[in-house]
Amino acid sequence: MKANEAKLLTFLHKSQQFIIPIYQRTYSWTEKQVQQLWDDIVRAGSSDAISVHFIGSIVYIEQGLSQVTHQAPLLVIDGQQRLTTVSLLLEALARAVGEDEPVDGLSANKLREYYLTNRLEKGDRFFKLLLSQTDNDTLKAVIRNTELPREPSLRVQENFEMFERLIEGQKGDLAGVFQGLGKLVIVDVALSRDQDNPQLIFESMNSTGKELSQADLIRNFILMGLEPELQNRLYMEYWRPMEQDFGQEAYDARFDSFMRHYLTVKTGDIPREHEVYEAFKDHSRTKPVVGAGIEALVKEIRAFARYFCAMALGNEQEAGLKLAFKDLRELKVDVAYPFLLELYDDFANQRLKAEDFEAAVRMVEAYVFRRAICSIPTNSMNKTFATFGKALKKDRYLESIQAHFLLLPSYRRFPGDEEFKRALQTRDLYNFRSRSYWLRKMENHGRKERVAMGEVTIEHILPQNPELSAAWKQALGEKHQQVQEQYLHTLGNLTLTGYNSEYGDRPFTEKRDMPGGFKHSPLRLNEGLGQLETWNEAAIIARAGRLADQALAVWSMPSIDEATVASYRKRTRPEVGGYTIEDHKHLLGPALRDVFQAFRRQVLELDSCVTEEFMKLYVAYKAETNFVDVVPQTKRMRLSLNMPFPEIIDPKGLCRDVTSLGRWGNGDVEVMLSSLDELPYVIGLVRQAFERQIGDGGQA
Repeated sequence: MKANEAKLLTFLHKSQQFIIPIYQRTYSWTEKQVQQLWDDIVRAGSSDAISVHFIGSIVYIEQGLSQVTHQAPLLVIDGQQRLTTVSLLLEALARAVGEDEPVDGLSANKLREYYLTNRLEKGDRFFKLLLSQTDNDTLKAVIRNTELPREPSLRVQENFEMFERLIEGQKGDLAGVFQGLGKLVIVDVALSRDQDNPQLIFESMNSTGKELSQADLIRNFILMGLEPELQNRLYMEYWRPMEQDFGQEAYDARFDSFMRHYLTVKTGDIPREHEVYEAFKDHSRTKPVVGAGIEALVKEIRAFARYFCAMALGNEQEAGLKLAFKDLRELKVDVAYPFLLELYDDFANQRLKAEDFEAAVRMVEAYVFRRAICSIPTNSMNKTFATFGKALKKDRYLESIQAHFLLLPSYRRFPGDEEFKRALQTRDLYNFRSRSYWLRKMENHGRKERVAMGEVTIEHILPQNPELSAAWKQALGEKHQQVQEQYLHTLGNLTLTGYNSEYGDRPFTEKRDMPGGFKHSPLRLNEGLGQLETWNEAAIIARAGRLADQALAVWSMPSIDEATVASYRKRTRPEVGGYTIEDHKHLLGPALRDVFQAFRRQVLELDSCVTEEFMKLYVAYKAETNFVDVVPQTKRMRLSLNMPFPEIIDPKGLCRDVTSLGRWGNGDVEVMLSSLDELPYVIGLVRQAFERQIGDGGQA
């Protein structure tokens, strides 16, 4: 490796050509990074006190061997974003200055011939900088000042137009901009093909600008070390089609999360958001990383990316699934994608019928919506769906999904009909995050001729205006203010209409009888309103009950008989050890009896799903697995908390790290309990282990 300080413009002038390898990410600088570079250039150009401004490094390696008669292009390992952005600025300057030359070197011809093109060359060799396929045609069109391609690179186009606006704001004073460009300094880092590992150097770079995404690192890891022919083929056959399926904006915004879902499916563990790359490297080591092995891995990623785009980006073609995925997207059920990716893989490979797949998607939708209505915390759902695949019996696919949903423990439960109906009638649904979703679903359930939500709006039958008219006060009675506050945003008082502005705060009878009023409405949600004489608390409650009954069919429970569910329950029930408290004499003695009884009561009250099991040498408390174990000693209880020691929040410092020590009980955290005075603090520690288990550490 050779590293030298260099002026950026001199570096560009002396270099023949830079090529961005196919394994590099696409051009990704946004307005924020472009504005920062522009501000730095203008500030440097306007101050004699600033002699240089450092903008980072350009790291490259020769594509081949250079000879006297041929200079090999340089493959850019790091620095693509700066090279591309400066090239866009130079072209914008060239167009603005034309053939004038306010300072030496600042003319259209010199800017292009020194820094952007190789004037005497043809084809791709004409350009100083060649980008990857997504961006290359757009940059070349900008440099040549020709029409942009049909699907231009959005970042290249937008950033060039931004520079045009910024330059226009200079009102012809471009000398300072050019002087600022002349002060930009880089570290020129040339790698040796024989001695340097580009991948390791790439990973360790701490560059300025936009941080590499996890997907960028994964693509580079897969492709960088391959022979050029294989590298190009894998990119063109698998990776490039993925980029095209996602589209430029979604690739930047969603590919990292897709890889996280993919790894969850393949490994059974949920990688942390900023550890996806490391998780992928660990996963890839289970497969050969050269030849056919790496191709099989990339081919599998490409297949799962297609599934993800069908579900998350609206690319599905099958009509029933397309609508089901649309509903899931509106609910923002990203945590379900690992489970659904596994189902989609089986559907794509004809192991799961389309109608069963659609039914499973609808079950996921009902599960998530019912839980949201019932205000059940969402922090357990990622683990629920990450581990769902383990419960599948693929010879009776749909049945096993239904049974598993019905057997989920209380904090992960599928809310039953009565719980759902009760919450649906009293919940504030107007301020519910997906109100257009539930209204559309209620209105269109079972319809072939669907009502477009863009043509109607939500209507409060009893109006929102706190200054109720005399007619409304009379209809509601003496408690009119209380009725309005209690029922205003609830199911019974909400409907749809295309006449919202005409309705206003009119009395109910006017809303009912006016042209376009409830009496004449074709909307299902308005059925029955035309026959009512008044709108009061009783009418709101009655309508809420009727709609809640209908909602049970819209978001239905899994439908299998109890005997079938019981057969699954028997297979999943853990073996009981057969021990009792009588086998633990210390817990019955005077030193620990009261402490243990108070401890067990508070632990069991954490949630109805918590169970207690007496083992030979300890007592286990479980949600899905042990979260705290009690090992009785003569005068104290030794508790093992099943969580990593670095994650425990322990201000008093009572916990001990026993990660590498042999102990009875499960867990890396040990804490002692010997008195009732210590119990409140210790229960707080136990709660952390419990909540980590049900919420998978709080990861989203």
